[in-house]
Amino acid sequence: MKKIKYYYNTNTLRYEKLDVPFRVRMLRIFGFVAACLVTAFIIMSIAYRYFPSANEKRLMEQNKALKDNYTVLQDQVQQLQLQMAELENRDNTVYRAIFEATPIPDSVRVKKMEKSNEVKLVQGLSENILITGIKGQLDNLTTRVAFMDKSYAEIAGMVKNKEKLLSAIPAIQPVSNKDLSRIASGFGYRIDPVYKVRKFHAGLDFTAPQGTPIYSTADGTVKEAGFNNSGFGNHVIINHGYGYETLYGHMVKVKTRPGKTVKRGEVIGYVGSTGKSTGPHCHYEVHRNGIPIDPVYYFYNDINPAQFDRLLKQAASANQSFD
Repeated sequence: MKKIKYYYNTNTLRYEKLDVPFRVRMLRIFGFVAACLVTAFIIMSIAYRYFPSANEKRLMEQNKALKDNYTVLQDQVQQLQLQMAELENRDNTVYRAIFEATPIPDSVRVKKMEKSNEVKLVQGLSENILITGIKGQLDNLTTRVAFMDKSYAEIAGMVKNKEKLLSAIPAIQPVSNKDLSRIASGFGYRIDPVYKVRKFHAGLDFTAPQGTPIYSTADGTVKEAGFNNSGFGNHVIINHGYGYETLYGHMVKVKTRPGKTVKRGEVIGYVGSTGKSTGPHCHYEVHRNGIPIDPVYYFYNDINPAQFDRLLKQAASANQSFD
């Protein structure tokens, strides 16, 4: 039974029937529904904010794993880029120079070299941006690897036609140095041990006990062998052809003669301290077209890339030479 409401009219002093207009009733209904919706929205927002669903938890875990994997991949890409840069440098400055081939410019190796800080921005990146970043860097490396492969293919062709040249290029260390501990002074300006002033040191000093064998670093013909007053004492100079010559100084004994043909690895003398020398060592120089060049770049038959980096650091030390 429908309830009927009455109110007391003070004007007529009687109870009269209460009639609520339709508009008022609609407004009340609308207000109630709106309040319910707002309350429901607030409750749902709090629930989603602090009580994620199972599906959201799974997506959050996947997103975190993706970002962690991206960081690992980014580190690996950076290591590959460093290794590729070293290979490209050696390709230009050593391997292609050996055959007097034109170095490949970076603009040809890869069209776009991007240097960015994605690792610092990983937390703010979306999945699509992460994937795009990795893809871009991998494309970059793929392009560079393709050019390196092409370059090494060209060098392989040069090797076939220039086996004689290869045997004439200095490619080993003049004394046994398996533990890489015998380079005492490098190429460049060093302190002269006698005059105590900075002078240009045109080779490498290998310390070794007196009598240690000294080897020819490439095939060639002995140009000089014996004692002179130039400061090298008992020394040997070998002409390898193709513009290459090597010098070995301060020997205690020379075991070759001018005009003799020698092979790479053949003993040509023994470590000593003759001439202008402050201790037993082998002073070793490499000349190309009459110009002294750093011998450390001509040990590629002897050592791997990691050992090369170690020798490079040893030879770069600005210390006092032995002669």
